[in-house]
Amino acid sequence: MASGKQIMVIAMDDSPHSMYALEWTLDHFYTPFGSLRPFHLVVVHARPVPISFLQLATTGGMVVGGGDIGCGRLTDGVNALGFEVNTLNVEVMEGDPRNVLCEAVDKHRASVLVIGSHGYGLVKRAVLGSVSDYCAHHAHCSVMIVKKPKT
Repeated sequence: MASGKQIMVIAMDDSPHSMYALEWTLDHFYTPFGSLRPFHLVVVHARPVPISFLQLATTGGMVVGGGDIGCGRLTDGVNALGFEVNTLNVEVMEGDPRNVLCEAVDKHRASVLVIGSHGYGLVKRAVLGSVSDYCAHHAHCSVMIVKKPKT
């Protein structure tokens, strides 16, 4: 563990749901520009692996919709929210987000995994699968699923 603190893994992608989960976590676990920092934060962004060579060639070597979240951009965003987080690591890992997040929890020996919920209904969840549901059943730590309130 880094500096004796417990580790919290936060799942991020480019969706507003994961950004809300990050904001919610900072609001509830960190004091703005204060000294209370109960966890060492590790932000994990899982990029899907291209399914085929054709997909890789047609996207110019980039995975469509899999934009990287840079450490500087994320740290600047956290500071813009009014929080100063010095213990923030960002990792970009390729693979199925369900497996990547569970592997990150094991790798860092995390105490908590924070993940946003896209709020899919029963049919979409059955077809697309639910990353948060999978992690809740397979991660070797407590899993906090943050839902964005409906406006």
